[in-house]
Amino acid sequence: MPIPLLWLGAAAVSAFAVKELAQDRKKQQRKRSYSQHAQNLQMLKQHESPIVQYPTDFFSTTEKVKPEVGAIVCCGVGGILDHTGIWVGDNTIVELDGNGLIKAISAQRFTKERSGKHIYIACDSKAKPIASELAAQRAQQQIFQYRDYHLIENNCHQFIWQCFKPHDDPLTTFKALNVRLAKLFNRKVYWDLCDVSLPNHLN
Repeated sequence: MPIPLLWLGAAAVSAFAVKELAQDRKKQQRKRSYSQHAQNLQMLKQHESPIVQYPTDFFSTTEKVKPEVGAIVCCGVGGILDHTGIWVGDNTIVELDGNGLIKAISAQRFTKERSGKHIYIACDSKAKPIASELAAQRAQQQIFQYRDYHLIENNCHQFIWQCFKPHDDPLTTFKALNVRLAKLFNRKVYWDLCDVSLPNHLN
């Protein structure tokens, strides 16, 4: 049976869109490499997003960054969602699981039951992690506690933000978390590959 022309057209449009996104990502990386200082929000053009580079397994990134205590990490879920956690050192991430339990897990476990192949880390334009040791301490203090988990109203992004700003208004989305982090640190946000390579005795 011949493939309908409509399907062929849709496939061509999709391939073109992916190519455009890949080229745009490369332009952003080149622009970033020429920057002489961390890009703050005063450098944003009107209506420009503070999130310059989102995490994605579809396009490569030139940066691979070692995590710091209090850094925000994420991985993909189902190809459409992002799951976030806080790096607390010693190959350990604190996360709010979908069952409501706040737990400490290894970097390898963080991606094990999720669709994303890589862990990404929120950084500024100089590839320095956006991090807070105080946020890491708050996350660790809540390990083994349960929350009334809700996919929208009380999710992993809300948990992360409350570790940074405990009494702030709630948020619901990954984008909202990024925007607030950008404002808190006065930095544009880039999601780089997180370098979680381990010494041989820990592999």
